[in-house]
Amino acid sequence: MECQECHERKATLHFKHIINGQETKISLCEVCAKKKGYLSYPEEGYSLNDLLSGLFQKDGLNLSSAGTTKSNQSQELKCPSCGRTFSEFKKAGKFGCANCYASFGSKVEPILRRVHAGNTKHTGRIPKRAGKYIQQKQLISSHKEELKQLIEEEEFEKAAVLRDKIRELEKENHQNKEAGDNT
Repeated sequence: MECQECHERKATLHFKHIINGQETKISLCEVCAKKKGYLSYPEEGYSLNDLLSGLFQKDGLNLSSAGTTKSNQSQELKCPSCGRTFSEFKKAGKFGCANCYASFGSKVEPILRRVHAGNTKHTGRIPKRAGKYIQQKQLISSHKEELKQLIEEEEFEKAAVLRDKIRELEKENHQNKEAGDNT
């Protein structure tokens, strides 16, 4: 579809206006859309920093340092390892070191929850070759946690059944690992 304004370039933006219940659709190229004032982003586009800034602003965190007072600056979160402040993190969009996440975690976690659909822990992906072995190992680990809970609750019959299941999975996992090492 060509631009309805210049009739030279391909229309990449489509707008719908509803005025007094009457709908009007217009398709424009990016150049004409900028001329008409439909686009207001900077020439270089948006950076990751702009994205993070927008996320912090949505949570009510002020990014500008103009409104901060000396008392706020002295109470501001600071990483004990690298000395980076939370304001510097917000401005740069990057942590200074590995310990910054622990230092700023309470303020960053709600944002990560929203961005990652409620997940704050990276579980990674499992390689296809070792997938079954790793999944069984994770299952054994979760069963062991459940076993501890059953023992604390004095559910010894259920704990015995789960213990046997863990032993069976460990034996199977050991055999699969040895078979994988031989190939």
